[in-house]
Amino acid sequence: MRLRTEGLSWDLGGRRIVDGVELDVDVGEVVGLIGPNGSGKSSLLRLLAGLRRPTSGDVLLDGRSLASLSRRQAARRIAFVEQAAVTDQNPTVAEVVELGRTPHRRSWAGASARDRAVLERVARQTEIEPLLNTPYGRLSGGERQRVQIARGFAQEPEVMILDEPTNHLDIKYQLSLLGLVRALVRDTSAAAIVALHDLNLAAMYCDRIIVLRDGAVTEAGPPAHTITESMLSEVFGVRSRVRHDDGVYVRLSE
Repeated sequence: MRLRTEGLSWDLGGRRIVDGVELDVDVGEVVGLIGPNGSGKSSLLRLLAGLRRPTSGDVLLDGRSLASLSRRQAARRIAFVEQAAVTDQNPTVAEVVELGRTPHRRSWAGASARDRAVLERVARQTEIEPLLNTPYGRLSGGERQRVQIARGFAQEPEVMILDEPTNHLDIKYQLSLLGLVRALVRDTSAAAIVALHDLNLAAMYCDRIIVLRDGAVTEAGPPAHTITESMLSEVFGVRSRVRHDDGVYVRLSE
């Protein structure tokens, strides 16, 4: 599996939101996407997932334009987990997670033994087993986030795209869920693209970092090469101390 973009751009209301992004993601990689609010991270992720059509450029999956795939074909290969999924229905948690199996079965077909086995596995991995019969509307923000990540895992995707997956989660679940993303990539020959605000988490779990500013890529490479004091000053407008030991440690200065 290889996900690649060519001059990917997207405009909204005459304003360029994503600007000529060139991106290349291979099997086994966890790629972190960082940048200030309004830098175009969420828009870029939706383009990569095929949920928006680019104004120009293209997204290629194994050399084939994503636009040439049906929604079902794309959903079999790409899972997208957004920041805050809402519904006007009130399904149970099990029903939400089971939605991840929809692309893998024929229309109107019920859940198969394989579907049930996948649901049980991802519920155990994401520690939502006690919630399976709970109405989704009763969950806290953090619980909903874990359920949506479980739904994404249930798709068994080749590419997992996550938009701020650690929002609303306490530190235990931040670490465990990002660890699960790494395990998914390692064990299933997949790849992941993850937008994160926490730079230390990005450095801990991502093989490469893409820095986005005003819709354009300004830095790309391993965390030690991209998360630097000069980058944080130029892109985020903050003073910091960055220490490189086994990983990267970022501390903001006064």
